[in-house]
Amino acid sequence: MTQPSFATHEVFNQSPPFWDVDLFAVDRPLVEAVKANGGATAERELSEFGKHWGSAAMADRGRAANENTPKLRSFDAKGNRRDQVEFHPAYHELMAHSAHAGVHNSTWTAEGKPAGDAAEVIRAAKFYIASQVETGHLCPITMTRASVAALAMQPDLLARVMPVLSTRSYDPTFAPWWDKRGMTLGMGMTEKQGGTDVRANMTRAVRDGDAYRVTGHKWFMSAPMCDAFLVLAQADEGLTCFFMPRFAPDGSVNAIQFQRLKDKLGNRSNASSEVEFVGAYAQAVGEAGKGIRTIIQMVQLTRQDCAIASTGLMRSGLAHALHHARHRSVFQKHLADQPLMQAVLSDMALHVEASVALVMRLCRAFDRTPHDAAEAAYMRLLTPAIKYWTCKSAPAFLYEAMECLGGNGYVEDGILARHYRESPVNAIWEGSGNVMCLDVLRALSREPEAATAVLQSLAAETKGLPGAGEAAAFIGKTFRRADGERVARLAVEKLALLAAAAALNGVSPRHAELFAATRLAANHASMYGAVELESGDVRALLERALP
Repeated sequence: MTQPSFATHEVFNQSPPFWDVDLFAVDRPLVEAVKANGGATAERELSEFGKHWGSAAMADRGRAANENTPKLRSFDAKGNRRDQVEFHPAYHELMAHSAHAGVHNSTWTAEGKPAGDAAEVIRAAKFYIASQVETGHLCPITMTRASVAALAMQPDLLARVMPVLSTRSYDPTFAPWWDKRGMTLGMGMTEKQGGTDVRANMTRAVRDGDAYRVTGHKWFMSAPMCDAFLVLAQADEGLTCFFMPRFAPDGSVNAIQFQRLKDKLGNRSNASSEVEFVGAYAQAVGEAGKGIRTIIQMVQLTRQDCAIASTGLMRSGLAHALHHARHRSVFQKHLADQPLMQAVLSDMALHVEASVALVMRLCRAFDRTPHDAAEAAYMRLLTPAIKYWTCKSAPAFLYEAMECLGGNGYVEDGILARHYRESPVNAIWEGSGNVMCLDVLRALSREPEAATAVLQSLAAETKGLPGAGEAAAFIGKTFRRADGERVARLAVEKLALLAAAAALNGVSPRHAELFAATRLAANHASMYGAVELESGDVRALLERALP
């Protein structure tokens, strides 16, 4: 019997999937920002990475890892405490691909020293590309990379860890780290009663020979499947940083008891836990009583990655919106040819272009910090400001990207709903907005001359751009006010915008001019597309965003 056919089942006027693309080569702002900040020699390597992560297979792994979330297995079948986290195979595949590309360690030498050259810029480009596909697995990737900065405060421990951490192997087996092909590290600072105020921590560390026994809790400890953690606890000398492995030196499972995994808005592929330490074995890292000073070396790098990931999420939102608009017809014209949609997409493209230029400029500062005092001052002052602006920009940006797709953007079949849920986390973790503003004020008070030099340099790099001079004057005046904390958010946002204009001026002067005109010379409207750009500039921005 012939089955009836239904014309409505024919699918047309829909965009094809946005995959099997080179996520590096199709992103001209990224290509040019990497080149401008010293990474031109890595273009072939980054293109290969972009093709791989832009494949349909990697997109499917990202989907599967988020649909099949981690599960806590507290006990084995015989009732023995194990505290293991079980993941879908797609998660392990994502981790393996990131590790193989060195996203977790390529900014360090095998001895744990800064790799130099443009290692930070090149690695940041990979992190930015990977975040467009699946962001949750990047939590242990970024903490592993950042942990080396803190471990450097304890050279003997660093020397033992680096032979395992410096490999490009991912080894998910539940075994002592010294027996593995590769390792990952997590971090535990916050407690119920203190949160950001880690000086209020109550977890105690009692000396036990050459090591310590730690008792207490952590309200948030991310990536509990890691092989070791850097945690803060109160020793006799005060708050101290400790290296706490999953296995004690005798090979027994360490007394780290996970109470539950957090049920988070986004970041679903990544496990975050509440944990109790019941006399857990740990080794001190850095000077006793100076735990914050030790672990802040790690935090500075994780904040850098928050900014990179947020920028990557916005880039992905823009690319999917623009790809859809070029294939979807409405009112007898492609969406991408409608003046209102062009206004929205070009304004979004301008925001992303400035954000990419800015985070790559920040990464150049991280590359040069060991031997350039001016770059070190830029890094210390601008890292919290850049994290503040980029991370807090992402949720509203991704909502706008979803709207460009209409209902297709809102449903879970596409990636934008996941990106939208993911986007708030980078602003909240590693120091929320107010904390970032306070850190900018702290940098200004501790190094007033160096901070002034950074502001003067930004003013020089933006000279002649619309509104830049006035913005620089406002920033300087506001930060000198006695009640500077009360207006810190306004000044920190202006600082980030000025730095973005300066960074973009070194990549694409015409677009730096447009960015300054719409963000510095005037207050940018609360909605994307509520600015007036010339048609030639609109075409250029969209062609650069996605050829």
